[in-house]
Amino acid sequence: MDKTTRHNVQEKALAASMGTGSIPDKLYFKIGEVKKITGVETHVLRYWESEFKIIRPQRASSKQRLYRRVDVENIFAIKKLLYEDGYTVPGARKLLTAKKSEKESKVAEKPKIPGGRAQTMLAELKNDLKQLQEMLEKK
Repeated sequence: MDKTTRHNVQEKALAASMGTGSIPDKLYFKIGEVKKITGVETHVLRYWESEFKIIRPQRASSKQRLYRRVDVENIFAIKKLLYEDGYTVPGARKLLTAKKSEKESKVAEKPKIPGGRAQTMLAELKNDLKQLQEMLEKK
């Protein structure tokens, strides 16, 4: 078995052992690690970076890409949309953008508390915190 074949067998074994969706518990991943985890070639990952704004790896001082866990999760989502669900790149981009804006609008919605009631709640909270602070200072 030559070196290239052995390397490919090792990569496939690693990918199989990790399974789809199994992301190691690390802060950052190099592009080669992302390739092994997701099964997506490095040139495709670099292309997707240019097409999808949700994939934005940081750069190390050595200019190497450092993907975060959220980037790897997004890569899995893009891979599913393109390869399993049959979306085109523009279609997947549009869908992900719509989902992101929907998520942001839900986060932006604040519970509505009438103005007078909110002021009362804040005053009560402030008093409770002051009492707690006094109790802690006595000890």
